[in-house]
Amino acid sequence: MGKFRFRKRKQKQRVPHEIPIRTMIPNLMTLLAAASGVTSIRYSCQGHWRSAVIAILIACVLDGLDGRVARMLRVTSKLGAELDSLADFVSFGVAPALLVYFWIMQMVPEGSALYPFRGVFWALALFHAMCCAFRLARFNIMIENGPTQPYWKHFFMGLPAPGGAGILLTPVIWQLHTDENTLQSPWIGGAMLIICGVLMASRFPTISAKHLRVPAKRLVPVLLFVMFVIGMLVSQFWLTLGVIGILYLLSVPVCGIIFQRMRRRFDALQPPRPQPQPQPAAGVPPSDSGTTAP
Repeated sequence: MGKFRFRKRKQKQRVPHEIPIRTMIPNLMTLLAAASGVTSIRYSCQGHWRSAVIAILIACVLDGLDGRVARMLRVTSKLGAELDSLADFVSFGVAPALLVYFWIMQMVPEGSALYPFRGVFWALALFHAMCCAFRLARFNIMIENGPTQPYWKHFFMGLPAPGGAGILLTPVIWQLHTDENTLQSPWIGGAMLIICGVLMASRFPTISAKHLRVPAKRLVPVLLFVMFVIGMLVSQFWLTLGVIGILYLLSVPVCGIIFQRMRRRFDALQPPRPQPQPQPAAGVPPSDSGTTAP
């Protein structure tokens, strides 16, 4: 009896009285990303497009750092994964959709021909946000039950949430660069809400930089190109962001073509599947080949 009680006490897990500060850093970064997304919503309601876009960009940078910091500090947890999904939904689903909606409504004043249809644009904004939520939920499931084919490691299934937000905001970014209202059109904004939402919810392959490798002989040209992009971001920030958004959008069909070629090449290398043998009919005994029944 004494041994049984000792084992029961030993099995009880003790709750630590102190938690290292380093375990809180990734979750704090995720919460800052969510706060930046909520701040973007505030600026969108006030019509401050520049500040709203910058807030989403800050959330994108924090989203790219929190997971890497957690793995570096070896403090990954299920709580961090759930917080990351919620922060992504706010920062890359709700905030960009509301920004584009208010951006569209600025060009649909009371008395215009499109004013009675303003509810349609609100429905498109909801559509984009719901597609982002679906994409994040599917991503959480695919962490353990994702595709096992080796060619999928170079691609995301569907447009990632930060990429969808970046493509959606490309017309707004170009307007901030040119200071013209040419691109501030309800038709352009509505089309971008539909395109980005469909790409996020679809199973279309998009580029993933996690497994990209640079050949040693091309390291210097790549570094020079990266330094050129950094210089352009410093000198022509909005222009560079607009060009990156267009190039990323154009990479989607290119990735589809490359994915199809890689899949056909992989399928061609697989051994042929054995064909199932025909089963004899019930009640009829099998006969030897080459002989007939008397």
